[in-house]
Amino acid sequence: MSESKRKTFSSAEKAKVALAAVKGIKTINEIAQEHGVHPTQVNQWKKELLDNVASLFEGKRGPKPANAQNDPERLFAKIGQLNMELDWLKKKSGTSL
Repeated sequence: MSESKRKTFSSAEKAKVALAAVKGIKTINEIAQEHGVHPTQVNQWKKELLDNVASLFEGKRGPKPANAQNDPERLFAKIGQLNMELDWLKKKSGTSL
């Protein structure tokens, strides 16, 4: 008896099949035969697509929060701190760089 490997589908392929099923232009059996999957699998992918489609639009709108790394006041404060530390180290070592 020959062992056949299961065919794995990428998420893009699954989405394509599920979208075709949602559109309803072809029957589930036609879509399944066209893509080489079982009709039950097409229905599962279609159900998963419909259940999770709302999550695509859950993102908040508006400006994105400012990145703390790009805050100018924080950066200037850090520069001042580093300059003070450098001056202290110069004074402590007795050399002027």
